[in-house]
Amino acid sequence: MSFFARFDRLRARGRVVADEHPEVTEPGDGPEVPADARRDADGADGGGADESSGDPADGRGDGDSADGRRVRHPVAARVTTALAAAFVVAALIAPDDATRLTLLAFVRIPVEGLIGVVLVLFLPGRARRVVAALIGAALGVLAIVKLLDLGFSVVLARPFNPDYDWPLFSAGLEFLRTSAGEAGAIGAVVVVALLAVGLLVLAARSVLRLTRVLARHKIATTRTVAALAVAWVAFAVFGVQITPGVPVAGHTYDHSHQVLVGLRDRKEFAKEAAAVDAFRGTPAQNLLTGLHGKDVMLVFVESYGRDAIEDPKFGPQADAVLDAGTRRLAAAGFGARSAFLTSPTAGGGSWLAHSTLLSGLWIDNQQRHDTLMKSDRFTLSQAFRRGGWRTVAVEPGNTRPWPEGSSFYGYERIYDRWNNGYHGPLVDWGTAPDQYTLSAFHRAELTAPHRPPVMAEIPLTSSHAPWVPTPRLIDWKAVGDGSSFGPLAAAGDQREAVWRSLTRIRAAYWGTIEYSLNTLISYVETYGDKNLVMVFLGDHQPTPLVTGPGADRDVPITIVARDKAVLDRISGWGWQDGLRPDPHAPVWRMNAFRDRFLTAFGPQPQPTRTSALPAH
Repeated sequence: MSFFARFDRLRARGRVVADEHPEVTEPGDGPEVPADARRDADGADGGGADESSGDPADGRGDGDSADGRRVRHPVAARVTTALAAAFVVAALIAPDDATRLTLLAFVRIPVEGLIGVVLVLFLPGRARRVVAALIGAALGVLAIVKLLDLGFSVVLARPFNPDYDWPLFSAGLEFLRTSAGEAGAIGAVVVVALLAVGLLVLAARSVLRLTRVLARHKIATTRTVAALAVAWVAFAVFGVQITPGVPVAGHTYDHSHQVLVGLRDRKEFAKEAAAVDAFRGTPAQNLLTGLHGKDVMLVFVESYGRDAIEDPKFGPQADAVLDAGTRRLAAAGFGARSAFLTSPTAGGGSWLAHSTLLSGLWIDNQQRHDTLMKSDRFTLSQAFRRGGWRTVAVEPGNTRPWPEGSSFYGYERIYDRWNNGYHGPLVDWGTAPDQYTLSAFHRAELTAPHRPPVMAEIPLTSSHAPWVPTPRLIDWKAVGDGSSFGPLAAAGDQREAVWRSLTRIRAAYWGTIEYSLNTLISYVETYGDKNLVMVFLGDHQPTPLVTGPGADRDVPITIVARDKAVLDRISGWGWQDGLRPDPHAPVWRMNAFRDRFLTAFGPQPQPTRTSALPAH
């Protein structure tokens, strides 16, 4: 063989090694490799002495390349390998719930990791690299989903569901756009996209690096995997858990199971929505007869949950506000009855609660909501419209067209963020203060002479995260177009200061709840008459950042009326007097409200007179 042919072969061999071991020094960058070391090299597939013995024949470790040449920085190489292993293991076994994110929760054996090691360990070199790259990509996707799970658990108290949670990202982007501005929203999207790409690349490179290391220690790796597999089976059989709810015999296929559950739920709910509705065929003259002539306001108070009135952090303040409100309303001639409903959601997804209450069906995910919107389900708002009420929706947080408002719910007029006449500063996440929302509704709908009774759905927004700044009540006569709120909004706490402390976040949350409740009480005092009936309730509990882990999904509900006959209609419900339900108040599922409400305020059975028994 000529000198040039030998030189070309050596150069080609050096390129292969450099491609597979980028940390290896190139020829000329370090000490020359002895010829006998090259002859003893294992090759790109990690074969030779290592394959048979399980240990490098020449004592190589993470600091050496597969063909015997020295790595430029052996300590750095070992640290990099350790970090790659830590990343892979963390992606496989990290909990999907922030409340379980403890060190002991990482004491797990991931079965998918064992299967992956077996796959790459016994494949030839090229196939091994391809499979390792695919496993790395899958691991990157898993890491992204785990981060989504953790985020959802912090905000919505549940993991991410890949089957029907995608529309929530659009809602989240809208929240960012209105609360942080267009630039802030774009910046957040860019950061998230870069993070996702970075995780995919990091996962692929980590798996490829570990694959090379495991292949050089084949026998030792095989023994370790076999021992861990036996341990996994034993832990799975006995259900061993160190952290409650986190089995040591771990797996990561929960989301695959969620997809299957989602498919079944879609079919089951379609049947439920199409089932016979006892009220759908009720004649107009028999609907809501106990409320004829009454203006009915159905008001949702954002994030007004049971914790707002029972948690020791808020309880004493809540007692003072609600008890004082009960006395104020009584002085104005109004009575109130209160209890609890269990919401289908927590931390967000208010529209799920709205649709549950109005439809009488349990709407706890976006898939069910979308199916419901395409159905002909008879809603509470449709019942009012059929019964002769003018039906309106006041949606200060709605920034997009909402055709379902008229086509499904049957509202004759919808007031959203753009047509409610507000010209004041945007507070919290870019909406008008609750006082303006109620004032504008009253002026637009309840002051016209010779009008029909009005039924209105009004979701208030001032107690929506981020809960800063907190508006302040002003004289109702000064509300006008909202410009009077300018100085008050500018004087409030700033988001950057509040969101540095969990204590301040919770205090800000309660401040907005207190504002919303006082606004409702003041509205009834100011504008309430004998024909006003107000039903106000929470849509869901706030985020676990406020409630802490393990909170239930109950929300307070109250019916306020001056006409005693209205409250007499619900005397059989067992609801408690006043605005504050105590811990022993009745609790219903939210979807039960529609049927009970329509029944209570529908035609009442008339007592029949029995003839006297004949005398004996």
